[in-house]
Amino acid sequence: MANAHDTIWATGRRKCASAQVRLTAGKGRITINKVPFEDHFTTEAVRGFILQPLMVTGAETSFDITITVKGGGNVGQAGASRHGIARALVKSNPDLREVLKESGMLTRDARVKERKKPGQPGARKRFQFSKR
Repeated sequence: MANAHDTIWATGRRKCASAQVRLTAGKGRITINKVPFEDHFTTEAVRGFILQPLMVTGAETSFDITITVKGGGNVGQAGASRHGIARALVKSNPDLREVLKESGMLTRDARVKERKKPGQPGARKRFQFSKR
């Protein structure tokens, strides 16, 4: 376990979002982009998604978490934050790696929106074929 004065940094990514997570010993306060956690992510489902690594490891009130997140949308930022928190928890206590790995929180979700190709309306969609 990390000392009381230690600060643990980790980076999480999902889609186009990137989150820098800072863990310090504390009472469980979470700040995202200098705004309280509840104000940044308004839906309960997204908040629960971010808190999963803390719930699985039982560290809800052990750390104060400061997150700086850039890029992407709401869900991408939530996924990046979750990934960063999980990686920071492993840095603080390597014994948590097995639990977090088993629940799939240390794996970077590499799915990204596919680019639009020239000569067609979307990434995969084609214009209707006309024989004549």
